[in-house]
Amino acid sequence: MIFVKISSSMRFNHLLILSSALFLYGFTSHDRLSEIELAVMQNNFPAVEEQAQNLLSQNPDKSTLWKAKYYLGLSQLKQKKYAQAREAFHSLLGKDVDAGWRDKAYLGLADASFLEEQYEEALPVLQKLLKSNPQTPFKSLTYLKIARVHLKLAHWDDAHTYLKKVIDEYPQSLEVATAQQFLEEKQYFAVQVGSFLDRQRAEGLVAELNVKDEYAYIVETVDHQNKKFFRVRVGQLAYLDEARSLQERLSRKGYPTQIFP
Repeated sequence: MIFVKISSSMRFNHLLILSSALFLYGFTSHDRLSEIELAVMQNNFPAVEEQAQNLLSQNPDKSTLWKAKYYLGLSQLKQKKYAQAREAFHSLLGKDVDAGWRDKAYLGLADASFLEEQYEEALPVLQKLLKSNPQTPFKSLTYLKIARVHLKLAHWDDAHTYLKKVIDEYPQSLEVATAQQFLEEKQYFAVQVGSFLDRQRAEGLVAELNVKDEYAYIVETVDHQNKKFFRVRVGQLAYLDEARSLQERLSRKGYPTQIFP
């Protein structure tokens, strides 16, 4: 009989191989998707991207493939990797893809263009979504996104048409409060530099900006939970380019900025 002495390093390597095998094969696709969804809830998008890529490398079934690709695109969108996000979302536009995930991919593509301020590109993507699936469960959200694109392009009448669609056709939707807010706003561009639940904090910021010769004011809004916000904005401008110039100036002064609408 021949005895083979196993060294501690050999035992360690064996355990390492065994643990790796358990990692690869001991977890189901459902387990991995649950981990990805948990990371999404935690806004840990670098982890979402890594986990989604790992899952895709395992040649999952179609349903899992669609979900992993969507989460990959979402994670890249949140990390401002717009070109990569577009690639992931584009891969979900095939006719064989489940309509729900295809609709989400259209929304992701539109968001990528919107966030890069390429509004003319975002609009046809949203219109394709409505054409490809007229009964999409994301219709009120799509209407709101179309309205927001038109607002950025200063197409005020078209924007109001879609905002009214949200309110009239989907009065119980989460988008109603935002649509109502946009409808009540005056037709101009402004730069938002703060949003507060406490009016005194908003007034303090307005006073600070006014001392710096920036025309600042407060706009009160209410969200879908009837929570009141005091939003501090600067300027009332007719053109988006003017708002962008103002945004750059305020950013250089250290303020967080967002062009509204």
